[in-house]
Amino acid sequence: MDKLLITGGSRLNGEVFISGAKNAALPILCAGLLTSDDVHLTNLPLLNDVSTMEKLLSQMGLRMTSDKNAITLNGGQINRLEAPYDLVKTMRASILALGPLLARFGEAKVSLPGGCAIGARPVDQHIKGLQAMGAEITIEAGYIHAKAKKLKGARIVTDMITVTGTENLLMAATLAEGETILENAACEPEVVDLAVMLVAMGAKISGIGTSRLVIQGVANLHGAQHNIISDRVEAATFLCAVAATGGDVVLKNTRVDILDVAIDKLREAGALITAGIAGKDSLHIQMSARPAAVSFRTTEYPGFPTDMQAQFMALNCVAQGTSHVTETIFENRFMHVQELNRLGAAIEIEGHTALVRGMNKLIGAPVMATDLRASACLVIAGLAAQGETLIDRIYHLDRGYDRMEVKLSGLGANIQRVK
Repeated sequence: MDKLLITGGSRLNGEVFISGAKNAALPILCAGLLTSDDVHLTNLPLLNDVSTMEKLLSQMGLRMTSDKNAITLNGGQINRLEAPYDLVKTMRASILALGPLLARFGEAKVSLPGGCAIGARPVDQHIKGLQAMGAEITIEAGYIHAKAKKLKGARIVTDMITVTGTENLLMAATLAEGETILENAACEPEVVDLAVMLVAMGAKISGIGTSRLVIQGVANLHGAQHNIISDRVEAATFLCAVAATGGDVVLKNTRVDILDVAIDKLREAGALITAGIAGKDSLHIQMSARPAAVSFRTTEYPGFPTDMQAQFMALNCVAQGTSHVTETIFENRFMHVQELNRLGAAIEIEGHTALVRGMNKLIGAPVMATDLRASACLVIAGLAAQGETLIDRIYHLDRGYDRMEVKLSGLGANIQRVK
């Protein structure tokens, strides 16, 4: 099993290219199930989760032709309406096949996702919404079995804001009969990106980017071309790494307009961040002093993203002052705390809040990644620590970061993948 060996203490300098967004790519790949025409995608990130989704969809008969960061999908020969447990258990986003299959073919059988390390992620809102659209759903032997001769438009109010729930119901509604209204919809940029592509495929959607989506169902969707948005979490992770270690880095292929909260907090920490100097899709960060501690509370977009909580906590570990980090989205998303404390951090947890006292230095040690964003947090801490940090279970990292160690090496970090 691969590990990452980091010798900390190096400032980061240079340019780094930000990959396409994992959380946009996964639902967009599933949207290829909605049409028999070609769907051509560019800026596709090279990630384990993307490979898993491609494997799942190919098992259903979705044909794929890949070339580096581009892929062409063709759903003209779908012959299996099932997402099996052996693939769903490794990636919860597999549930996103449910809506498209049901809407186009009138049936779908998708394994219930297993447990998730960072907390409960129930799929009841997906089921509730599809039932409101007329689907008959049974749950047997760990599978969701959904049937509907033709989905009907409905007004759906979810009990909570759910990103994958919004995406699933949005895709299903594009081929439903009549008008569907999604209230309390997620507004994340990745949801917007999916909606933009669906419109390019012929869907009729209004309210994009708001919490109220109105979809007029159409008989068929057609092929389209779409460039997946850049990954705001990867971009913010690299910004945090520079803020923690010091340096001068330009991020290319990034979207400044969806990074406002992270940029504001990094400026509060003392980073100098400028947009557009190296092109309209670029960010320039400079950090010359020890960062100042920043407190925050995670919440739905456009608030502070839960996917950036761990990385900012790593920054706070080496910052001057004390910070409060409150997690409101996932109940178990502080598992990285004990690993950070192994590096010499001073973090105490009380309920959903972590009290982080910034230390003058961290000391490298063997640590273990517990989930995707926790692994990125440990990389940042290792880069800022003195001595060697060995990070185990980095398969978590490979799920959502495109060759992170290669990109960091290009910025001058002393980091390598070891067996």
